[in-house]
Amino acid sequence: MDKDLERAIALSLKESQASASSSRAISISDSEDDDDDRFKSELLQAIQASKTESSRATTQSIRSPESLPPQSARSTPAASFLSERAQMERERLERLKRVRGQDANDGGRISPPAKRQHIPSSEIHANGRANIASASSSSVPSSSSASSRTASTSINHIPTSEQLFWNGELRPTANKYSQPRQDRKSTFRLTEVLGLKSDISFAIIASYSTSVSWIYEFFAPSTPVIMVAQPDQSGQPTIKNILPNWVMTVPFLRNGRGCQHMKFMLIFYKTGRLRVVISTANLIDFDWRDIENAVWLQDLPPRSAPLPHDPKAIDDFPSIMQNVLRAVNVRPALANMLANDHPNLPLQTISDLRMKWDWSKVKVKLVPSIAGKHEGWPNIILTGHTRLMKAVRDMGLRTGKGKAAKDLVVESQGSSIGTYSTQWINEFYWSARGESAEDWLDEPKSRRTKLSWPPVKIVFPSLKTVRDSVLGEQGGGTMFCRTNQWEGSKFPRELFHDSNSTGGSVLMHTKMIIATYRPKKSIFETSSQSKGKERELSDSETEPESDDIEIQNDPIGWAYVGSHNFTPSAWGTLSGSGFNPVLNVVNYELGIIFPLYDAKDAERVSCFKRPARKYASGQDRPWIQEESQLLRQSQQA
Repeated sequence: MDKDLERAIALSLKESQASASSSRAISISDSEDDDDDRFKSELLQAIQASKTESSRATTQSIRSPESLPPQSARSTPAASFLSERAQMERERLERLKRVRGQDANDGGRISPPAKRQHIPSSEIHANGRANIASASSSSVPSSSSASSRTASTSINHIPTSEQLFWNGELRPTANKYSQPRQDRKSTFRLTEVLGLKSDISFAIIASYSTSVSWIYEFFAPSTPVIMVAQPDQSGQPTIKNILPNWVMTVPFLRNGRGCQHMKFMLIFYKTGRLRVVISTANLIDFDWRDIENAVWLQDLPPRSAPLPHDPKAIDDFPSIMQNVLRAVNVRPALANMLANDHPNLPLQTISDLRMKWDWSKVKVKLVPSIAGKHEGWPNIILTGHTRLMKAVRDMGLRTGKGKAAKDLVVESQGSSIGTYSTQWINEFYWSARGESAEDWLDEPKSRRTKLSWPPVKIVFPSLKTVRDSVLGEQGGGTMFCRTNQWEGSKFPRELFHDSNSTGGSVLMHTKMIIATYRPKKSIFETSSQSKGKERELSDSETEPESDDIEIQNDPIGWAYVGSHNFTPSAWGTLSGSGFNPVLNVVNYELGIIFPLYDAKDAERVSCFKRPARKYASGQDRPWIQEESQLLRQSQQA
């Protein structure tokens, strides 16, 4: 057996033995502060791990000159990128030879590959659609049709950690309790998301809750890393060196209230490639092992020459991502690294992100929430649910008006429940339809507060589902709903639906919205109006009285995946007027939105079983941590 394989198996067994002690309950509150003692302890562990890793590295032999890429291939990022693709092709052919040799030794028998999800590539490429949960796009593009056929037959033999995703990929995270998954979907492990640690030249990572000693092990000690984390109670932006080559930065939070809840990674590789990762998982072992999350990622090649700076570009994916980096205080952390020990980082300024990498194949839209008070149209359409509205409109997915109008059925899966009013849920629903917030704010507030609940399904695990899950009540420490919320006189209990993973009996930390169209009248119409004349709410005097969006092959809706729970803190609350709108946002959040083209598309994307079962009135109750004696006992043990 190959020595590297033996070593990997030994490490895997060691990890499995270590994880056997992880059955105690874990609780991560969206409002808790970092524990200083735990942080210092993890810091000492990470420093010790760094010393161990460094001493191990000094005993390794230096690569022979034959193993180094030619100087011409290393001269520019683009040349290095091409060299990486050529090297992967050579490695693929070698693996293919080894597989064929093993087949001969085993009498021609080989285990069949696991079933993988499929979205027809003709739809993806012909229409420029985002590649969601498709395995067919994972292989490195070949230079000829013959080699392409060969690559497609051997794709299952290429480790996911070595695959490149040029068209983007959405997958659930692997979970030790649902392998293989009941739905047979392909998954991502953190090692597969990051790739070989020796290939990484620089990384920017963000998480609400982070185990420093744990995530440190996934990077080489010499790799510079900027870690975006949760601020302390003061809410003041700070940067500090927490480990050799590691800088932690935290953003500003008004009065210390709210969360830095974004979960993303920008992974820069020595070849010049950039990998963008948007996740629902915190950087702790529990989120990547015991519960289910989701990851979207896409690989970007370097440009042969940088684009000139375009100050007018403010609404595309890289421009929005640059705004996010500035908002979460990455700029001073980057400047600190460049001035101290790392002057040659691939990212010299935040503006380099858009100029130096090719984003042309990124088809999803980025939807951030930036904590703070945002005033005026140019500002509010860059954040929160009004950014969602803008993304829906940009993709041509707004519901339209009049007789041709379509409304959405919104199914929102999450791990934390908010304080809801009919006004806020209708406000969010208005943006989810792609309809202008100007129309919403111009309606009298007295009328907005009296609206009935819109067609929204809040997907959250019931007490029974948590008890029946593989970890039981002890595994429910990352799901949040309070007794006083549920028992509130105006709480929308009738909107609640049970959350059950399509992968198995595991709980989900995934935040996802599946929104599908259906014909429906305006929510402001009265019953008498619905029988006769239509009342129109137009965006401007120049728009037609009715928007006909009934086009053949039109999308049936859209999906969102990211860090946003279905709460006002995450998505923001509107006030002001149609002339001068104001959006107040409590948290920093980040996710993506993309079209759904048919019912099968929605089923492939959805992490929860659809249709979600509606809570039975008087029988079902959501999982509420404070009501679980079992959870309290296990936390105190």
